[in-house]
Amino acid sequence: MNPYTFVFHAAVSEDTDGAYRWYEDKQHGLGERFLASLYHKLTEIALMPEAFGVKSKKNFREALLNDFPYVAVYKIYVKKRIIYISSVLHEKRHPKLKYRRI
Repeated sequence: MNPYTFVFHAAVSEDTDGAYRWYEDKQHGLGERFLASLYHKLTEIALMPEAFGVKSKKNFREALLNDFPYVAVYKIYVKKRIIYISSVLHEKRHPKLKYRRI
């Protein structure tokens, strides 16, 4: 079976950069732990994209990062073999920010 390809919304880098800086300001090295947790979660998503439940009418899924209150919000395009990462946001942020379109 062909592996999935990740496609990231343009704002995802802003999402992760902001979180990284916030955690690094709190404690040196904590931003790196955040990025490692995100990478680990993306690896889980790549291996089992349907493991995390659908959370919206538009079939977006949310995967909570380990040790951090952030979710990776994504959508699966099975025929195209794409996992579209819509956002990486704090779980308390407004839900409308999570579901960005391509």
